[in-house]
Amino acid sequence: MVHTRTPAGPGRTGTRAPGRAPITTRTLRIDRWWAYPASTFTVLLAFIVYSTYAAVANRDYYADPYLSPFYSPCLSWHCGAVPGSQGAPHLGWFGTWWIVTPAVIVLIFPLGFRLTCYYYRKAYYRAFWLAPPACAVPEPHRRYTGETRFPLILQNVHRYFFYAAMVFNVILTWDAVIAFNFDGHLGIGVGTVVLVINAVLLWLYTLSCHACRHVVGGRINHFSRHPIRYRLWTAVSKINPIHGRFAWASLVWVALTDLYVRLDAAGVLHDPRIVA
Repeated sequence: MVHTRTPAGPGRTGTRAPGRAPITTRTLRIDRWWAYPASTFTVLLAFIVYSTYAAVANRDYYADPYLSPFYSPCLSWHCGAVPGSQGAPHLGWFGTWWIVTPAVIVLIFPLGFRLTCYYYRKAYYRAFWLAPPACAVPEPHRRYTGETRFPLILQNVHRYFFYAAMVFNVILTWDAVIAFNFDGHLGIGVGTVVLVINAVLLWLYTLSCHACRHVVGGRINHFSRHPIRYRLWTAVSKINPIHGRFAWASLVWVALTDLYVRLDAAGVLHDPRIVA
């Protein structure tokens, strides 16, 4: 006897569609497939909660010469006039008028870059939307439209956030350089090291991005005619496979950097330093 499968109709898809194997179990995987999305959910949620608190606190973000990356650059004259932030450098673009804290405006760009990042999309799609939660584990959603509709269509602005992230990396690198200046004297403190590591990790995360790889080597038919771009593309391609590691390391470290500056500014800890 020859068994034939009934083709699935256009209105029914998924594991229970006609013609599919009659398996009622959600998944046949016996490993801890839920560990990755669960840990991702925990870390991202912790970062969201902490960064939200740090952004609205509007205090304790400057401990001379350390400036929190969440508040850099300070855009209002009010920067440096709140508790725990006296003397903070500021641009004053918004004058004394301010509706939200400086961090709310500043964080739009680096967070926009991370939210639209190809790696983070996979991470929070699985952890928060279960789309799908893991390989060989069906998602609970009945329809899938990809990134063709609002709001996911906004993921296409990732390349523009990449340029903004590069600008902020330059600013945070300058903050790391200033962290060696203690009232006009060259020195180094634990906070200096923290800010330098933060800048390095952010550069590695940004430069290993797929968008960066496309910028330096995309739309080229003959690499032999563009030797400089070929070298840049080769360099980016070497660190691109570990882009995910830089994504997590920079995410955790930027939060720890803000926490260190915050505790130092609040007087909770004393920054060990060596000044010439």
